Amino acid sequence: MIFLYLTLLLAGVGLFVLSYVAQFRLASLLRQRYPQHWQIIAESTPGKASALRGFVRMQHVLRSPALPALGDASIDRWRSVWRYSPWLGWLSWLAAVAMRLLLR
Repeated sequence: MIFLYLTLLLAGVGLFVLSYVAQFRLASLLRQRYPQHWQIIAESTPGKASALRGFVRMQHVLRSPALPALGDASIDRWRSVWRYSPWLGWLSWLAAVAMRLLLR
């Protein structure tokens, strides 16, 4: 039982990390395959460019219907990974907590 508990916890951590990896992989694919679209995302508003602004813009792009409109299967796949891996991570963590509470 301890093995299952630790596996659920590690799976949760892995899924959360995977959601951040998916963001960077999506940015890389957009930079390579669609440089004109990436330029719109990467250009900052007038003023000093910051990493936080770039992160927020990427979050807006990931939530918008623009990425599925590109019709790129690998971008759609990584977007799905970004979208569903945190939910699965929370689910595995909650399962580990429930297991701990029920098996006292």
